[in-house]
Amino acid sequence: MKRMIIASLLLIMSCKEEKKEIKIDLQPQQTEEKAVQNNESNDVEEAQKWLKTSIVNYFKADIGNEEKNMQKMTTKDYFDYKTDATNVDLDVDGSLTDKEFQDKWKSKFDTGKAGVGIGFLISAQDWNSIEVESCDLKSSSKDEYIFNVVLRDDGFKAQYPSVIKVVKQNGSFLIADVLQDEPK
Repeated sequence: MKRMIIASLLLIMSCKEEKKEIKIDLQPQQTEEKAVQNNESNDVEEAQKWLKTSIVNYFKADIGNEEKNMQKMTTKDYFDYKTDATNVDLDVDGSLTDKEFQDKWKSKFDTGKAGVGIGFLISAQDWNSIEVESCDLKSSSKDEYIFNVVLRDDGFKAQYPSVIKVVKQNGSFLIADVLQDEPK
């Protein structure tokens, strides 16, 4: 009988010790996960702030530097893609037909949302003062953030909705794609 009681006590004590070990092992993982979540949240906020500021500054800058400013805030692929989209069927050097444009870019971009024949970020040729009405996170993954963005120009009573993909490269943010609806 004494042996049974001693064996039971040892069993109970060993179970309690096991639980403590498990609890200690889980705490560092939980802290690590929280740190990763906080880091991702900060990156999203930084990307959003960068996007809003960059858009406003782009439209306030001298129109003569428009191409150079666009190049600074976009990836090389997107810059080339949007330049081709803007110049489709125009009588300028290097312009593509619509079919040539589709064939060239369909594997990398949604060419149906390229904004063919319209400018970068807005469909208007002229504007008074472009402001960011809303910029809401749609989705994110490592170093890639997709925002639903609405730009507005109160002077022309116009709104320009789009979906903008921002990527983090070499410690800075760049626009990697803009899905624009074609004007009706």
